Amino acid sequence: MTARILVVDDVEPNVRLLEAKLTLEYYEVLTATDGASALEIAAAERPDIILLDVMMPGMDGFETCRRLKADPVTRHIPVVLVTALDGREDKIKGLGVGADDFVTKPIDDVILFARVKSLVRLKAVMDELQEREESGRRMGVDTDGAG
Repeated sequence: MTARILVVDDVEPNVRLLEAKLTLEYYEVLTATDGASALEIAAAERPDIILLDVMMPGMDGFETCRRLKADPVTRHIPVVLVTALDGREDKIKGLGVGADDFVTKPIDDVILFARVKSLVRLKAVMDELQEREESGRRMGVDTDGAG
């Protein structure tokens, strides 16, 4: 099964460039050009990873990430903030709103694909654990270890 990646950026050429690079690596790519549509697409499509630009008009990437991580439907989806901001404060803010990783523009393809592959593996493990927990609940098995 191919991983599905949601690319969010208000600059259309940036979206198309990332889409082309990811498609060449056999990922299925979903796209959004603003935070509000990213929230809708993430909830409806449940991608494996979200690559989220920080500097967008209206709802910026920090707020979009915060909302994604606050929603029970999308909180488990890894979010990579894609940003030209490389300052310490920006990284602290990103981690504070729930970002799982950062990629700095201009994007180094090797770094991008290494992070995407790593987060795809992590997401697969998280999905499997969640499925086992739900399966255990359906069968009446105590999965929290409390007894």
